[in-house]
Amino acid sequence: QVQLVESGGGLVQAGGSLRLSCAASGRTFSSYYMGWFRKAPAKEREFVAGINGSGGAKYYADSVKGRFTISRANAKNTIYLQMNSLKSEDTAVYYCAAARFSYYNGRTDETDFASWGQGTQVTVSS
Repeated sequence: QVQLVESGGGLVQAGGSLRLSCAASGRTFSSYYMGWFRKAPAKEREFVAGINGSGGAKYYADSVKGRFTISRANAKNTIYLQMNSLKSEDTAVYYCAAARFSYYNGRTDETDFASWGQGTQVTVSS
């Protein structure tokens, strides 16, 4: 129902930074929990970060806590993922997703998300 388009991926050296963006359309964006997932080579898709509708509650995977920051600009129908201190282990395709229901705050299972972008590649060289 919600259309999502990611951007901002690229190649960066270990220790560097990137900011990913996800532009949304199609429904009441500000009401919904949004998340970032990633899929690395030979690994399952995993939860990275989530943010509630107002932006007041944020959730992070332990592997990125303290290095990544999720935020949203509801007036622009956009969420962001600021990635600092990048490691080679962060190399993956990163996906933006919208939860099935507005009250699904804090969910980390991909089955709790109904809409997905096509992904943007992040490559971190060691």
